[in-house]
Amino acid sequence: MRLILAGVAGFIGSHFADRLLAEGHSVTGIDNFLTGSPANIAHLQGHPHFEFVEQDVCQPFDVPDPVDGVLHLASPASPKDYLQHPLETLEVGSSGTRNLLELARRHGARFLLASTSECYGDPLEHPQSETYWGNVNPVGPRSCYDESKRFAEALTMATHRTYKVRSNIARIFNTYGPRMKLDDGRVVPAFLGQALRGEPITIFGDGSQTRSFCYVSDMVDGLYRLMLSGEPYPVNLGNPCEMTILDFARRIQALTGCASPIAFEPLPQDDPKRRQPDIGKARRLLGWEPVVTLDDGLRETIAYFRGLASAHRPAGAV
Repeated sequence: MRLILAGVAGFIGSHFADRLLAEGHSVTGIDNFLTGSPANIAHLQGHPHFEFVEQDVCQPFDVPDPVDGVLHLASPASPKDYLQHPLETLEVGSSGTRNLLELARRHGARFLLASTSECYGDPLEHPQSETYWGNVNPVGPRSCYDESKRFAEALTMATHRTYKVRSNIARIFNTYGPRMKLDDGRVVPAFLGQALRGEPITIFGDGSQTRSFCYVSDMVDGLYRLMLSGEPYPVNLGNPCEMTILDFARRIQALTGCASPIAFEPLPQDDPKRRQPDIGKARRLLGWEPVVTLDDGLRETIAYFRGLASAHRPAGAV
């Protein structure tokens, strides 16, 4: 297939491009580098089945035929990024989604939306299943991201019902791995960055809040399987192995061998207290579940960040 991948220079987007090319597809990657990095796709330059177009998907555009699929992974995704770019985040969920859906409709292509577990807000149901409608603050500081994705889901379903566009919606839970930015504000790079620099590991709240961490190769496998399916309604993709943030910090200490103490700061507004996906639907429909253990995934991620630190160390430094 020839696939249009918006957000190709992002963390998950660049890994998804790798998988699509490995499966023999042709990929036209689109990004405006608002939060994505050219370094994430540098290794793809010169690939015979990859081309890159610098483009803001919030502006109307077209590409030549054939187009078999449009994959929408374009959006700021970390708290630091979407709080710094709230209007752009809302626009890419609205105008950007509309433009990409229209691109798929014009070419008779399938459409995949990368949505988020943030649609569940600070959930009152645990674990979270796709039938749960969520507990979201529509005017809170995180609403620019939450409501962007919720609107994108509604727009995708309306286009599916109106124009019969074959569409899929992935609700992505916490994902980690190489190519994350150390300063993006998410818990995995934040803790790893602090540990590798020998700084205190900062926990917001008392550390009893929970998260479930999925390695990026597992996430990409779920996205790929979902793209090939005929399921139009949202599907949770994430690792159901839940742990407290305090336990996760201790795991980081052990795997990095750092002596960083743990420091506690006030919990940000609307920060979810529990986050764990019910992946029963993904198991049934896609035959998918994560296979990479947390320790194995963290070792790969730690090696990546240590490699970055070595690459940026001045000559002669120890």
